[in-house]
Amino acid sequence: MSVLEKTVSDKYELVVGLEVHAQLSTSSKAFSSDSAAFGAEPNHHISAISLGHPGTLPRINKRAVEYAVKMGLACNCTINLDNRFDRKNYFYADLPKGYQITQDNMPICLGGYITVKLSDGTIKDLNIHHIHMEEDAGKSMHDNHHADSLIDLNRAGVPLLEIVTQPDMRSAEEAGHFLTETRKILRYLDICDGNMEEGSMRCDANISVRLKGETSFGNRCEVKNLNSIRNVQRAIEHEFVRQVQIIEAGGHIDQNTLNFNADTGETSVLRSKEMANDYRYFPEPDLMPLKLDQAYVENVRQSLPALPNQLYKKYMELGLSDYDASVLTADKEVALYFEELIKHTQNYKAAAHLMMGAVKSYLNETGNHITDLNINPAHLAGLIKLVEAGSVNNTVASHKLFPAMVKSPEKTAEQLAGELNLLITAGTDDVNKYIKDALAKYPDKVKEYQKGKKGVLGLFMGEIMKSSKGKIDPQATNKLLIKELESK
Repeated sequence: MSVLEKTVSDKYELVVGLEVHAQLSTSSKAFSSDSAAFGAEPNHHISAISLGHPGTLPRINKRAVEYAVKMGLACNCTINLDNRFDRKNYFYADLPKGYQITQDNMPICLGGYITVKLSDGTIKDLNIHHIHMEEDAGKSMHDNHHADSLIDLNRAGVPLLEIVTQPDMRSAEEAGHFLTETRKILRYLDICDGNMEEGSMRCDANISVRLKGETSFGNRCEVKNLNSIRNVQRAIEHEFVRQVQIIEAGGHIDQNTLNFNADTGETSVLRSKEMANDYRYFPEPDLMPLKLDQAYVENVRQSLPALPNQLYKKYMELGLSDYDASVLTADKEVALYFEELIKHTQNYKAAAHLMMGAVKSYLNETGNHITDLNINPAHLAGLIKLVEAGSVNNTVASHKLFPAMVKSPEKTAEQLAGELNLLITAGTDDVNKYIKDALAKYPDKVKEYQKGKKGVLGLFMGEIMKSSKGKIDPQATNKLLIKELESK
């Protein structure tokens, strides 16, 4: 460990708070009927309202309000029934009105937390300060013209949720887990696709350091527009070391807004504190206060799907391992498929084994997603039942029958097993013959076994499986094999 690493570890504590912007997947924009769809030709999803022409008035997107309440409930927030909108005044070329409609003093969601599990097994609640609604700005493009920057206003006015955490995070790992869990919740709720590369989920990180044991915060630096979870972690790790180096050298941390260079892994000053914007918030005069009632909130609560942490607990109670439960709930569509699968079988461990084995291998090899899998969950449950009944063994089920089901999804596992002659048909006499043939083929390995080398059992079983073409019960055969070896 270097002197600096020891100093960092022994003396200083990292303090991180995040601001996560989630672009809501509504059909129209936050305050107009313009399309909010991604991928159109530049400046095709605009109107006089989103361009801020004089005389135009905004209207609140009801779906965006519903999505905000969903996110708040999923994050254990208190829903604010009395909402107001504000104007945040600043000039950007891609903000046509010259101000942003947002929520300052009265956000829609207050408090709350997201629970994360760290690599050492620690469970921690990371607290949220608030979640508010606002509209997005447009997009400046600097590499489409040799001399000028071009502006695409399709994104201007698209509804956003900003999730603002408390400064509760003490490591880059915690920040990474918070973002991972946030993205999972957004996707489970189906309110944002969470694609950071396309900008539908973005993150700013507020980072400071302080001596261990201190209760007051040091000056923070804000790293803007981080476009991947890994880059958020890299920026935090770099800033921690940079700020400690400055303090150890007798310097002072200036409260700057920073840019992160993904190629170098370093930060640079974007704006200094002296250049910080004065947003001059004031109540939005063109929008009436938004009044919700408890009945509306409860109605939204009833519409919530099962969330990842709820499904994780359910799968653990069903006897699955922590790893299997975590992987199955990491992707919404995988969890939904597994939910359908276990409606048709109570052998939950076998179902998880099939999902983590044959299904996952197939998806990885083909580059497909679970939504591309053409096997009906009920048919896949039929494969599990064949194994349970001893009609096929696990190896044949995974390596022969499952691929056949992919090619002929209209057929049941039982139909395919019969057509392909994969059903276990070998009787005791046949199995004894396969065992004797295998032992006769490798007499030297028989001697090794008798001298205590039990690992050769795998060699014999492989030979027996090959001879029988898989039409045996491996467990029963293994017992007969050991019995035969012990008798020699």
